Amino acid sequence: MDTLLYAVCAVAGWFAFGYMLRLQLQQPSQVRGAICVALGAFAAGITLAIPPLATGIDEASGLPNLAKVISHGCAMTIASSAEHMLLHLALPPAKAAARSRLWVWVTSGAFLAMVGLFAYTLAYDTPVLLTVEYARDPAVTSYLLIFMVVGFFAYCTDITRLCWRFARICGRPWLRRGLRITAVGAAFALLYSTNKIAYLIAYWSGYQPTGEREIAAVLVTISALLMMIGLTMPAWGPILTITRRWDDFRSYQRLEPLWRDLVNALPDLELDASLRRRLGAVRDIDYALTRRAAEICDGCLALRPYMDLRVTALAEQHADRAGLTADERRATIEAAHLACALRAHQQSLVAAVPLPPDDLHRPSGGYAGEIAWLTLVSSIYARSLVVAQTLADSRRLPVQKSALGDSHR
Repeated sequence: MDTLLYAVCAVAGWFAFGYMLRLQLQQPSQVRGAICVALGAFAAGITLAIPPLATGIDEASGLPNLAKVISHGCAMTIASSAEHMLLHLALPPAKAAARSRLWVWVTSGAFLAMVGLFAYTLAYDTPVLLTVEYARDPAVTSYLLIFMVVGFFAYCTDITRLCWRFARICGRPWLRRGLRITAVGAAFALLYSTNKIAYLIAYWSGYQPTGEREIAAVLVTISALLMMIGLTMPAWGPILTITRRWDDFRSYQRLEPLWRDLVNALPDLELDASLRRRLGAVRDIDYALTRRAAEICDGCLALRPYMDLRVTALAEQHADRAGLTADERRATIEAAHLACALRAHQQSLVAAVPLPPDDLHRPSGGYAGEIAWLTLVSSIYARSLVVAQTLADSRRLPVQKSALGDSHR
């Protein structure tokens, strides 16, 4: 079973490494470079850990445990690279660099000690394996303890802590999800090391429990897959949102008729003229849609003094004859108010019977609900016959002049 699990992890590791390496070559960054090193070390290490391949390397070299030592060195490189990435995400550059150097020195020293212990075992008349079954040998015990404590406990504890800490303040959704998944993967790595140490103590105490290799293989597989998914998720995760981004762009376009008229009447509403170009909006549709919705809301607020309660009665009459649904009826009345208010603003005519503040609909559902409501209002504003009829009928309503109109010109 461990052969199959390690082989699956190796294939996944090389695929993830190739994917991230391509991104790193296209857009180099320190964080992405650290991820590439981690994934490359993982792919190489887990490949060397496949039992038939490890046995073949040991026999070909004549050095028992050679593949295992190299694999363990790769595991420590993974942890060091992941720590480097997280430090540069969570800390200022100078402090992150100092902490990273410290971890590199600690890791290097620990691995050199492990290599020394490995070299010491080569002098034995009877070869030993660097596994828990040989825990009664002091060199094997020391080797495994250094590997577990430095390679897993110290690193994975810090990785888990940094991931959860940075995920709480991270503004990018896919990075936040990736950090949390990485934290869970690091927690499984802690379970792996705990399992190893428990078996190490058991064998040192004279017991001979079984199943350690199978348990270790399962825990390593879960940990490795979760950490690979978490580390690469910020790169491929946004691809999954392409459908939502298209929906956002459609909403952005549907808001244009109402937004355009509001901005033309109240130029101060527009804070980012670059969003008039569709390419600029597509590059950051989340910002563009939020900005457009906010400007519409600000425009509605600025037009409140020009919204007349009598328009509601006119719009309701035409809406009743049109047989609209409840939501369409509410949106049509609001669109009619905006159309009439825009004309009144142009003519500097405030409402003779001001619309009460609570008369306009307040959508539920948070941000998504507000976007859905505004797009409906904008679409009706642009094409509704009821709005056109209400606008025509409102011309016969008594009006009064005010200086308010001049202040918004």
